[in-house]
Amino acid sequence: MKKIITKKEIIPIFLILSMFAVALGFYFSPCLPDKLPTHWNSSGEIDSYGSKNFVLFFFPLLTLGMYLLMTLLPLIDPLRENYKKFRTPYFLIRTTLVIFFSALYYYTFLSALGYVSNINLFIIPFMSLFFIVLGLCLPKIKRNFFVGIRTPWTLKDDKVWEKTHQLGGKTFVIAGVLSFFSVFLSFAFPVFLVLILLAAFIPFFYSYFLYRRMGLFQKGGN
Repeated sequence: MKKIITKKEIIPIFLILSMFAVALGFYFSPCLPDKLPTHWNSSGEIDSYGSKNFVLFFFPLLTLGMYLLMTLLPLIDPLRENYKKFRTPYFLIRTTLVIFFSALYYYTFLSALGYVSNINLFIIPFMSLFFIVLGLCLPKIKRNFFVGIRTPWTLKDDKVWEKTHQLGGKTFVIAGVLSFFSVFLSFAFPVFLVLILLAAFIPFFYSYFLYRRMGLFQKGGN
């Protein structure tokens, strides 16, 4: 499993350390207000604030925790050997998530200082790009218990897993592209949610029907 952690990990590690460095810099600086945004409504407007010190360190700690969790989970996966077969896609997924949380962290400061006002103009394009990356990676992910489209039927059979992830790759890319352009609509966020839900549920139900069609219910799977 050591080979899964490569030199490329310096990229997400650097981004996370940069977040902590920025947090320390702003902690000793008076340029930020005492309250920072912590939540936005579906219209992209701030509807909740938190203390400056909490927000400064919450995002870096959350990002670090997520990164460590995704890095260490393969160690306890019964199918841990399969991770070696999709090392690069798994790295791309982890790194893209770190980039997203880093960007959201800095967006929070810009919002607090009044430079930006509608988070939908940030969150929808960034999440759309993430789903496109995820869609491109899904067909390359091998069966495991923590990453990918994990349904009772994909986890039972390699062929069901493979075909479901091929379809899921297409649905997530399509949803990502369509939701990216939905940002220009007045009801962008509901459209974004519907597209992402469709991208997730289509392969979910497909895995069930494929499992039945292959007669695996009678055989009990592999």
